[in-house]
Amino acid sequence: MMQSTRFIQLLLQPNLAPNYASQSAWTVLRIVVGIMMIHNGLDKLSNIESFADAYVRVIGLPFPIFFSYVAAFTELIGAPLLALGLMTRPAALGLFSTMLVAMYHHIKVAGFSIPYLELSAIYAACFLFFLVNGAGLFSIDAIAAGWMSALLANQPRTAMTSSLSKQEEAIAEKVSQ
Repeated sequence: MMQSTRFIQLLLQPNLAPNYASQSAWTVLRIVVGIMMIHNGLDKLSNIESFADAYVRVIGLPFPIFFSYVAAFTELIGAPLLALGLMTRPAALGLFSTMLVAMYHHIKVAGFSIPYLELSAIYAACFLFFLVNGAGLFSIDAIAAGWMSALLANQPRTAMTSSLSKQEEAIAEKVSQ
């Protein structure tokens, strides 16, 4: 009984500790979502006027050609940045915003129809995850944050940097377990 209870607890308990397995899955999700999103920007640029007419004008945004280019370049620049884990939160914010607009378009055109909303809602949820949580351990952002921490370690400590260092040490200890 004790063994099965422990197994069920492990099965149901969320993984809040930053371990290599969860960070690897996080990285795979980031790379796959980033790479898959690139084609959306390319599709928009292939016929920007058509995209502007079919999507941007329909929802009533002003300057449809301008906003079509904004959406296309947000996807073309933000998606590879997300995949690399470089400037992840700003990239995720831009991509999340484009997906909110896409969801609004789908709702306006087809109502709350799951087949129309499905892909943009899944993308939006993924981008929201990265907006809130960042790129994860296996990313260029994490390397840059490590370098910045090393730079801060060589400067006089303030209450804020001492607090951050303690948090970083706690995370590093959990990762090594």
